[in-house]
Amino acid sequence: MKNRVMAGLLTIMGLIVLLPVAQAMASDSYIFKYSNSQSDTHPRSVSMYFFKDLVEGASGGRIKVELYTSGVLGKEAEVLDMVKTGELQGCRGGLFERANKMYLLYTLPFFFDNTDQVLKLMRGEFGAKVNEDAKANGFYIPACGVAGGFRNITNNVRPIKTPEDLKGLKMRTPPIDMTIKTFETLGANPQMIAYTETYMALKSNVVDGQENPFSNTVDMKFYEAQKYLSVVNWQIHPDPFYVNPDWYQSLPDDLKHIFDASAKAAMIYSDTIWLNSENNYFTLLQSKLETNTLTPEVTAKFAEAAKPVWQKYVDDGYFSWDDIKAAQKIAKGM
Repeated sequence: MKNRVMAGLLTIMGLIVLLPVAQAMASDSYIFKYSNSQSDTHPRSVSMYFFKDLVEGASGGRIKVELYTSGVLGKEAEVLDMVKTGELQGCRGGLFERANKMYLLYTLPFFFDNTDQVLKLMRGEFGAKVNEDAKANGFYIPACGVAGGFRNITNNVRPIKTPEDLKGLKMRTPPIDMTIKTFETLGANPQMIAYTETYMALKSNVVDGQENPFSNTVDMKFYEAQKYLSVVNWQIHPDPFYVNPDWYQSLPDDLKHIFDASAKAAMIYSDTIWLNSENNYFTLLQSKLETNTLTPEVTAKFAEAAKPVWQKYVDDGYFSWDDIKAAQKIAKGM
């Protein structure tokens, strides 16, 4: 963990040094209005305040950043639509398949062994190509990171110790096809509910459980309405930085360079503080919930049970087995 943090911070420092300071003579200014669903203290929001300071300072105030956190401008789907139409200039959150179906490859169940593999894949040429191809769907993605650590399961019915324990559970899922199909395959009953509405759905027993990184489960206080935490480490989500392409193209070249470098630095900062915080969030959750952790042998059973999901996405043309093997070769050296 310490090596990852140091590497992240050194990379950020290197990017900051490379940032040019925009010419003070220039008079044009550009407003970058941004939103996400998490609270002000959540790592995603904290990294965006870092971005604001960085880009405003390096641009000499020519780019002004307005941040709206805690979902005050709408649900993730609504905010993403606003970025695409230009009502907003940027956001971060889920629904990444709308930008590029290839983002779903990162989310294949039990694809990664650890988060270092995720970052290696996302920050290399493979990830750069996935980001670039989002332009075809109306989004400019200057950087993509990881949306916290591995996703794990909480519920009110029973500990999840085998794949069979999920059967029949009403599980809140985000409106992400991969998540829905995985829980269907494992026998659960997925219920699509907005992130900002999940707490009340748990509290009122509309659903039995939910799945999220430890950080999100704490940030949204989902644990207050749950009894069991099962550490299954089933999936990682990407965290694309969605930007309206017309707004980005309106920037002069010097500000494009500043914006891109600031975005990359902010995403590395986000990855660093978010992943580094997961252990603290886990410790808190262990004090609130009855907790079990899968053994490698049981994890292998979950992975095998979820393999039909991999084949479904290949069959549906989201990506090919060659794409999967290429990603595995980069991430795992296979």
